[in-house]
Amino acid sequence: MTKCNRPPCPGEIDDGYCTECGQEPLGAGASVPAARAPEAHRSGRSGVSGTAGTAGSSSARSASGRSSRRSGSTGGTSRRLGGGLVEMPNVPRRNPETALARNPVIPEEKRFCRKCDQPVGRGRGGRPGVANGFCPRDRTPFSFAPKLQRDDVVGQYRIIGCLARGGFGWVYLAQDTAAHNMWVVLKGLLGSDDADSRAAALAEQRILTQIQHANIVHIQTVVQHPDPLTGQDETYLVMEYVGGLSLMDRLKSMRESDPKAVLPVEQVLAYAIDILPAFGYLHQQNLVYCDFKPDNVIQTEDQLKLIDLGAVTDLARPGKFTYGTVGYQAPEIETVRAEPSVESDLFTIGRTMAVLSFYFAGYTRKYKAALPPASEVPLFTEFESYHRLLLRATHPDPDQRFASAADMAEQCVAVLREVVAIRSGEPRPGVSGLFGPETRVVHAEVAARNTEPGLLAPAPDPAVIAGALPVPRVDAADPAANLLATVATTDPDELLSALTAAGISSPEGTLRLVRMCIEQGDVVRARAFLADLDADDWRLPWFEGLAALSEHDLTRAHECFDGVRGALPGEPAPRIALGACRELMGRHDEAAAEYRGVWATDRAYVAAAFGLARCQLATGDRAGAVRTLETVPDTSANHVAAQTAALRTRISGRGAGEALGPDLTAASDRLGALRLEGEAHDRLAVELLETALEWVKAGAKGGNSGTGDAGGTARVLGSELKEKPLRFALEKCYRDLARHVTTHAERIALVDRANEVRPWTWV
Repeated sequence: MTKCNRPPCPGEIDDGYCTECGQEPLGAGASVPAARAPEAHRSGRSGVSGTAGTAGSSSARSASGRSSRRSGSTGGTSRRLGGGLVEMPNVPRRNPETALARNPVIPEEKRFCRKCDQPVGRGRGGRPGVANGFCPRDRTPFSFAPKLQRDDVVGQYRIIGCLARGGFGWVYLAQDTAAHNMWVVLKGLLGSDDADSRAAALAEQRILTQIQHANIVHIQTVVQHPDPLTGQDETYLVMEYVGGLSLMDRLKSMRESDPKAVLPVEQVLAYAIDILPAFGYLHQQNLVYCDFKPDNVIQTEDQLKLIDLGAVTDLARPGKFTYGTVGYQAPEIETVRAEPSVESDLFTIGRTMAVLSFYFAGYTRKYKAALPPASEVPLFTEFESYHRLLLRATHPDPDQRFASAADMAEQCVAVLREVVAIRSGEPRPGVSGLFGPETRVVHAEVAARNTEPGLLAPAPDPAVIAGALPVPRVDAADPAANLLATVATTDPDELLSALTAAGISSPEGTLRLVRMCIEQGDVVRARAFLADLDADDWRLPWFEGLAALSEHDLTRAHECFDGVRGALPGEPAPRIALGACRELMGRHDEAAAEYRGVWATDRAYVAAAFGLARCQLATGDRAGAVRTLETVPDTSANHVAAQTAALRTRISGRGAGEALGPDLTAASDRLGALRLEGEAHDRLAVELLETALEWVKAGAKGGNSGTGDAGGTARVLGSELKEKPLRFALEKCYRDLARHVTTHAERIALVDRANEVRPWTWV
């Protein structure tokens, strides 16, 4: 085989296309790689499908998930897609005549009889082959050139030219002479006696006439016109003209200057979010699209349109063939001759996102049904949540994929929030539809008080963390929802009695019992209740993870939370739980990645800020830990706790040789700005002054005085950074604190310390 001549592709040309990039080789004299749709493919029950404007081609639910509870720019201005999170290029409506194919005839080397699969229409003796005719072996008609020519009239439609050859026939641009020459598209069949294609096209007619959705191309009518070859009437669909650019067109345009160019991942997510409702609409009609790919969605101005519904299948009446495209089609369609499904549709969306967002060499061969390893895709390393999203959408097992378009869209939005937040540096919070908000932060300590240099605060208690994680929202449609909203008990026996008396046995009632048992430490009973849950419910591993965490079984808890994280890649709660497990296991860098993703996206999850700060301090990044804590907004109920932790993180466990002066003065300023009084203020003041005094004393004895601050004008709580004034200030703080403590022994100890620290004087 010959090498692919599209730099930097390493593939080889097999049967006319590259084994890696899936494209045709560049022609003689060509210098710009042009992307091509994957090789036409008929797998098991599959056939061919194409779209206007493209070359012809043929183209969870999970153990950790549950079904939804809701059954380059061409210029111009921009708008926001993807929930208003991303600025998108506005694609102007193009002049339809510029979209006409230059040479719509199929090359001779690609001409084969549909029935016997033997070459037809080939030239001999230097004479070119005929584009329209009959197979000499079985008399099957073939047509490799458009049947309609410019100015032909089909009903009231005047043909302008050919746009492309789709999987079911030629696609023509026309004008409606009865409607002020409005632009329309006519779509015909491949051959008059091609029963499979005719059946598929007739199905498309029936389906399209019933579909009404803003993001799906609209059929206007059906017309008949004699076939110039056979004389038989051919059916043509008359559709609205969608005059923008397909996503594949955008990718090709970008790759004219950079062969490895891809769309920004923010835009890819936004496109998916905007097109998924169209799939949700089809699925509600018991229809599946089957052949989604970048060629089949067009952006016109500020709207996306799903085009080419030729492969759409009615699940109630599946046909003989399932049409798809190599590299996008779900593996079960080809390997086990399975019926198309909602899950196989969502697989094609995940594959389309992958092709658009990173340079996906070998997606039609080596990685035809899988994603490349994360080590080969920098985008996956940058955004693990996006990687997990694609992994679930394209899982080889249909039962492990998203259960609905709404489920997938919800996670796409959440992942998009994270991507935009990290790249912009501004949080993009959102309300989770699956978890309630954070209710409490149980471990606000980051650095230990008055410890030896380098020591940290005690590790969080796993059982305490288990009780503080966000709680899954109650399904409002559950029979127990109203009862659970009114019952105030925390006793599982009382709740069980109430449920029994009401005659209710439901997942939400069981889950509330599980949570109560875990909070009371009765994990054995909690697991007994968990056994009643559906194995496909993602809440099963979530609560199993809580049970394991409360038992300090970190390995099991990590396994469960990692499964939920994979099923719900955009949700903050599983990330916090997974981060806590990794922190407790000493995997601080990995834990920090989870905490950081949550905190960068949504500042409402303050537990993530404290967790991130603990991990930063544990890996030696004290300054980073302080910065993280100081970003807790003053609107948060945990603002003072975070500022207190930041102050202690600055000064606790510091060595005498460190340049501590700037941190001491910064901590002093922070304490002055905090709305603290009484004992809380005095305890912090004591810690700060004790640290300053020890540091100054070390410098006075010949140690490092820390960049000269001790002898400068810097002050801590109004006191100069010198030993005598610091002693007086600390003495006063001890005596002030003694007035606030509640025990006699502690009061006496503080007075003794005040006497000890007081400088020697003559009076």
